[in-house]
Amino acid sequence: MNNHHDFNPGPVLRFGPYAFHVRQRLILEGEQPLRMGGRAMDILQALVERAGEVVSKEHLIAQVWPTSVVEEINLRVHIAALRRALGDGANGQRYIAHVPQRGYSFVAPVVQGDSDARLVVSPRHNLPARLTPVSGRDAVVGRLVRQMPVCRLMTITGAPGVGKTTVALRVAELLLQCFRDGAWWVDLADLEEGAPLLEHLLHVLKTDFSALIGRHALVVLDNCDHHRAACAVLVETLLQAAPRLTVLATSREALGVESETIHFIPLLAIPKRSALQTVEEAMGCPAVQLFVSRARARQHGFSLREQDLPGVREICRQLDGLPLAIELAASQIDALGLVGLQAQVENGLQLLGQGRRTAVPRHQSMAAAIDWSYQYLTEIEQRVLLRLSVFSMGFTVEAALSVISCPNLSGSRLTAVIEGLARKSLIIEEPNRSTVRYWMLNTLRRYARDQLGRSDERLDLEHRHARYLSRTRSASGRALVAQAVE
Repeated sequence: MNNHHDFNPGPVLRFGPYAFHVRQRLILEGEQPLRMGGRAMDILQALVERAGEVVSKEHLIAQVWPTSVVEEINLRVHIAALRRALGDGANGQRYIAHVPQRGYSFVAPVVQGDSDARLVVSPRHNLPARLTPVSGRDAVVGRLVRQMPVCRLMTITGAPGVGKTTVALRVAELLLQCFRDGAWWVDLADLEEGAPLLEHLLHVLKTDFSALIGRHALVVLDNCDHHRAACAVLVETLLQAAPRLTVLATSREALGVESETIHFIPLLAIPKRSALQTVEEAMGCPAVQLFVSRARARQHGFSLREQDLPGVREICRQLDGLPLAIELAASQIDALGLVGLQAQVENGLQLLGQGRRTAVPRHQSMAAAIDWSYQYLTEIEQRVLLRLSVFSMGFTVEAALSVISCPNLSGSRLTAVIEGLARKSLIIEEPNRSTVRYWMLNTLRRYARDQLGRSDERLDLEHRHARYLSRTRSASGRALVAQAVE
């Protein structure tokens, strides 16, 4: 009786610890055959033979079920079985990536013949697998996808938790087929300060500089915040040496590189009170879309009703339309219910402290997301940020000078720090005003006030703020009286 060593000649495709004998329809892990159903084997062959490309769901269904009409769920079931059989994701090794709304891609290197034979295909991307759908960002993503082909460096900026990484990943997914050599993700979040960035990038891309400069590819540099100066040097080097590379970066602050296009990610729009007449109107607002999407994922059967609309609007308003904060709040829907969420949303950051265990640490709570930015501020920036939390509404530089200044922090120095915090997206500059005004996100203000505690400094700031408001109101009253007399 033949055993698995007795083959007729035929192609052998190798990836990871596996050898795929295509003609014999046999997969070996070392000396052991891998148990796998026929449909899963068909799907694997279709993906491996086009490794590095995105194979559409329609193409896979047509190839695997050529004479049958089947639903997409059938494909998903067999993909899941195939991933389990291969140990996809174990020990950091990924084989099959899902590209939302497009299909699937085999992302591991594939070699034909012996282990030292030539590389047949190599992956065209290393984009992280998406764990949740993108909600409320269609307009932003659409603008970026249209802009990217005409600029070589795009930097996505915005506040902590606003979804810079989410947007960048979606843009890279949609642009993947526009670059001959694919799209490549380089996360700089956990890289030690002072680490050589070019060396890290080449390691992630598994290439050398001479090969990189000839590529037509999209390079995504995620979380440039704490390596801003080094990232600027790296990007300038890449753009000068590699004329067909395009760079998409995410950072709280622009890199300051020549020819950089900056796109600030806004907070999600919150419905106006006039839009609370119907569920359909409210669902037209991105903040509500995100809340409902995450609530449904958490609580089976969750349905938004008209009587829920004021409560959902208030939750989104208290959270400023900040995506991470909305996601964290919605994750508590099964424990607290909608009424409980609304009651708890004003209680500081405690509600926003139980994110997905699979999320990176800085996204598991709102406090951790802010910490990740706060710890890299200078001491003087930290001090100003905490003191600015005394303003519950917007403020001008004049108001800040009057309320939070001190002998070591006044005049032009305080003004420069406030402007710097705005560039770092830690306070928001209100556009379209003759007098520049700033304001702080509710979540950030609560974090800063927690840092200040009930110290003598906080009490003094509150008294100074109250006196400033009193003087301002008195001056406004006198101006109205004078105007009436005239």
